[in-house]
Amino acid sequence: MLRRFAACLLVLGPMLAPVAAAHAATGSELAETRAALAALQADDLRLQSVGWRLASGNAPFCRDAPMAIGLLMQDMAGYGRPDAIRSAAGIAGDVAVQASAAGSPAALARLQANTEILAIGDFEVANLPRADSRNWQRLLTLNEHLDRALSLGPATLTLRENGVAITREITGVPACRSRFELLDNGGRAAADGHRVVIGREFAGIEYAEQEFAAAVAHELAHNVLYHRLWLEENGRKRRNIRLTEREADRLMPWLLANAGYDPAAAADFMRRWGPRHDGGLFRARSHDGWDERVDYIEAELPAIRAAMTADGQADWATLFRREIAGPR
Repeated sequence: MLRRFAACLLVLGPMLAPVAAAHAATGSELAETRAALAALQADDLRLQSVGWRLASGNAPFCRDAPMAIGLLMQDMAGYGRPDAIRSAAGIAGDVAVQASAAGSPAALARLQANTEILAIGDFEVANLPRADSRNWQRLLTLNEHLDRALSLGPATLTLRENGVAITREITGVPACRSRFELLDNGGRAAADGHRVVIGREFAGIEYAEQEFAAAVAHELAHNVLYHRLWLEENGRKRRNIRLTEREADRLMPWLLANAGYDPAAAADFMRRWGPRHDGGLFRARSHDGWDERVDYIEAELPAIRAAMTADGQADWATLFRREIAGPR
């Protein structure tokens, strides 16, 4: 019932009364669906909040850092039984808030989970194309409208709260261009140049926040260092992949420091995750051994701490030594 398409994106109210449906669920089924939805939203919120801290904290050093508000939207059409999820979320329409990253403009504007979204600027949700097998494109369309609005100034969102349509004007802040997506199944963490994707079965998702943040930072590093583009231009030979993975490991603590986490958490994560998963989540022959990876990470810590002491920020755009001649 809760299975979603891969369309949870970082752009980067109160629970309403259940909506009646012709094939309404029983009370116990509705309660189970609400509980499952709440658990999914809690996992989404954790990833979005960590991702937001990393993306906004490192915005001064990213080559591309557009305005963002930390809002994750959900589309009822992306679930196996949209009507059941509408009832569980307490909305009548198709689109609602899934999560607002902690500390983000969306959270400060009190955009709470399950608040129905009616429009972004002049674009009404009702004008989305009818849902089909490409439901993920509907959320992409909404996020494109939000991104466009934020590039021009504050974005105006029309919401339905307690049955009444209201508007909220929200001003974005710079954040490194990367969306954070939680998949319902799978145990991998990956990056594709535009997104950081974490499976709900990924072992690190249950780690302490700063260690989980280290795993997210590794994937974000691939995106902000444009590794996918470099590999497309230079070939995905094992040696090239290994170089990009090593760079991502080494940049992890820099990204953590600028997000307010202890940069040493990157090494802590690798010590905890590596012995059991080295060669599982990551392909061993295209990565250094986990103990080597710890050494590479810890070699960065003195420079990071010196930069933080001197300037209060870890300027990796200037101070980080690249392994490859890729774009920043």
